[in-house]
Amino acid sequence: MFFRQLLNDETACASYLLGCKTTGEFAVVDAHADLVDHYITLAAGQGARIVAVVETHLQADHVSGLPALVERTAATAYMPAGAGVEFDHQPLADGEIVKLGNTELRAIATPGHALAHHAYVVTDRARSDEPWLVLTGDALLVGDAGRPDLHAHGEHTVEQLARTLYRSLTEKLLALPDDLVLFAAHYSGSVCGRGLSSTPVSTLGYERRNNTALGFASEDEFVAALMSDIPPAPDGQAAIVAANRTGRRLAAVR
Repeated sequence: MFFRQLLNDETACASYLLGCKTTGEFAVVDAHADLVDHYITLAAGQGARIVAVVETHLQADHVSGLPALVERTAATAYMPAGAGVEFDHQPLADGEIVKLGNTELRAIATPGHALAHHAYVVTDRARSDEPWLVLTGDALLVGDAGRPDLHAHGEHTVEQLARTLYRSLTEKLLALPDDLVLFAAHYSGSVCGRGLSSTPVSTLGYERRNNTALGFASEDEFVAALMSDIPPAPDGQAAIVAANRTGRRLAAVR
């Protein structure tokens, strides 16, 4: 399996290029619009093609590179089922698998930061049937949990999303093995969390023991903490969400 983490320090976003070297089938997860050329060049340098572009959720803090990658590579776009986007894509349900040769991404529904949010457990079948790592998006970050307010609207209040996120963390992600390597969608400098580490990689076990968001004795304590001291919303949030929902360029929706 080929795996690379790509960091964009301007927005403190992490994205991922991964896949099977044997078959030359790669995917990009949480693609950033500013790195589209880099994903394509990096895949080509490995003799591979990008066949899938996968999002953990509808992004609210940066413009996704998904539409541009799909246009340039003819890859299939994958979104969590119920994401509400307006472009052609393959909706992924909880437990569905994206296969890239010997590499598999299994979707785990982890709503809370957004109503439709997936983490992806990655297995390299060429080495083992045991999962190797987990891409947690904005649900579980290194040092914190994702903020619950950016996608709150109507009957889905900030408190309801915080409670949903608590259950996603405790019932879904923390049920996974401690030795899974954890890669999130953001790191220190992002507005998507408060106490984020500047180290953009961890393990599930380390976060279980040391992440302050996972140290509360009850759901109520977690919710109260998550709803306090929320950072300001990202600049241009409404326009960014509109661009990512429609798959159009940001300037077209301003």
